Amino acid sequence: MKAWTLTAHGDPRTSFALHEHPDPVPTSNQVLIRSEGFGLNYADVMAAKGLYRDAPPLPSILGYEVVGRVVQAGADVPPHMIGKRVVAMTRFGGYGQLVTTDHRACAELPDDVPLGEAAALATQGCTAWFAAHLLCPLMPGQQVLVHSAAGGVGQLLVQIALQAGCTVYAVAKGALKMQQLKALGAQHVIDRGAGNYADAVRAALGDRRLDVSFNAVGGSSFKQDMALLGSHGRIVLYGGAERGGIAPFGTLRFVWRMGLVLPIFLMMKSQSILGLNMLRISENKPELIAHCLQAVVEAQRTGRLKAHVHATYPADQLAEAHVALAGGRTMGKVAVAW
Repeated sequence: MKAWTLTAHGDPRTSFALHEHPDPVPTSNQVLIRSEGFGLNYADVMAAKGLYRDAPPLPSILGYEVVGRVVQAGADVPPHMIGKRVVAMTRFGGYGQLVTTDHRACAELPDDVPLGEAAALATQGCTAWFAAHLLCPLMPGQQVLVHSAAGGVGQLLVQIALQAGCTVYAVAKGALKMQQLKALGAQHVIDRGAGNYADAVRAALGDRRLDVSFNAVGGSSFKQDMALLGSHGRIVLYGGAERGGIAPFGTLRFVWRMGLVLPIFLMMKSQSILGLNMLRISENKPELIAHCLQAVVEAQRTGRLKAHVHATYPADQLAEAHVALAGGRTMGKVAVAW
């Protein structure tokens, strides 16, 4: 099979190459999927830069999700899955034409669901669902901050929070993203390019405090969010986008900007910091991945959730898709079609 292979860290226009690889073979509980395309996530951008510690060693095949058809199954896989079109989460390998993954990380899809929308239901959809339904269940009347709100996870979090009856403070950058977030119904849309987002959130809150922050940025935003939290306030950390823009000594500066948190003060204020890494969950709790993926696919089918697709690039434009995602110019899902 052919697969886009990361051969070096750095500029994606020179670090990816289309190479031949042996066809993968499904083992017990695994299916083999012939991919029609795959999605990109910000973790791919970090891995391409050499900033994602869980990424496999070079040369490597990245990719957390594929859409395609099951063509082979290993032992202990339900036989009805053969021939089904699925969206699937993968532990890397998603940039290949053939991909193996645990059958519990797959959800059946109708043929009429476009590639981009389908791919958005995997890593991004499961992250949003797990964060807002299992890790930090939302309640009516809560004040909820969503960073990177125009991204794939962010837009889904905004929709979930609004459906839960929350007041949403959606932070993004640029006029087009502001328009999209207003169209989704976010009550407070904040352009971080127009000034310090925390000042704008504080002004909009008035005498209230945040109940929840969904934070995919980390770094200096973490300390600012902590200052906005009220009693029983929770920060859900599921990304570190700020780290990708800090150099040199990026990791040290990123950690330094987050500051020191003492557990005793969290207890006294009744506040929580919750970390979310879907890769770890997929490794150790496949049943939770299955639950989230099935729930998100059903929410898409019934119209409760609508994934916004920025663009679906042809496979020979993988590098251009990476550059667009890394540059913050995308809004919603970025997918690549074979």
